[in-house]
Amino acid sequence: MNTNQFARTTLTFGKENMEKLYKTRVIVFGIGGVGSYVVEALVRSGIGAIDIVDDDKICLSNLNRQLYALHSTIGNDKVDVAEQRIHDINPDCKVTKWKTFYMPDTADQFDFSQYDYIVDCIDTVTGKLEIITRAKALKKPVISCMGAGNKVDPTKLKVADITRTSVCPLARVMRNELKKRKIKRLKVVFSTETAIPPKTDEQPADFEDTSGSTPERKGTPKKQAPGSNSFVPSVAGMMIAAEVIKDITQFHVTDLFKE
Repeated sequence: MNTNQFARTTLTFGKENMEKLYKTRVIVFGIGGVGSYVVEALVRSGIGAIDIVDDDKICLSNLNRQLYALHSTIGNDKVDVAEQRIHDINPDCKVTKWKTFYMPDTADQFDFSQYDYIVDCIDTVTGKLEIITRAKALKKPVISCMGAGNKVDPTKLKVADITRTSVCPLARVMRNELKKRKIKRLKVVFSTETAIPPKTDEQPADFEDTSGSTPERKGTPKKQAPGSNSFVPSVAGMMIAAEVIKDITQFHVTDLFKE
């Protein structure tokens, strides 16, 4: 590990904790508006190994919120652009790419026992439940992002156990589904802001949501693309990364999310 690169971080967390981060392997499912910022913060914090999972290519409508989306990267696979950026930040970080849409039928590709922390930033309920169920079965730390679309107030984002969430429709669905599976605890980032109805009548006539390399996906279909912006998903991503770093280093002491 290049100690000079992380000198300022070491001043906060100390050498012992930096060694913990360097020896940690994290997997991030979904590297879009939320997940790309999770990856960014983890890599800049000194995580030694990271797996990135996403089957999408970068498209024009990603530019308003996704870290890897630039005019120069449109059409490229997100995981390829992410890998290049990660190594540009920290050449010593080990990157494993998965050009995969995570669902029950692709889940067996992943051995969750290899990971020290699991981050869920995907959209489909079916995929999220599969990630969480497998992580909990192995008693692996996992954090999940709830709905960040159609929101404009990042100050309404909170970290809580799934049982203490409110307002968020996705969190309500996840609470019910996890209860059926007898999963009692799950750390999440969610928003208490009521979703804003998308202004579809003001949508450009030539708009086409091409945010996906596959034409159809199983899971929870979206009736329409949600509204989004640059500041709510990114803040959610940073909050998730902060929780991962604090949990790995045990920089904070809490029994709230223990099994």
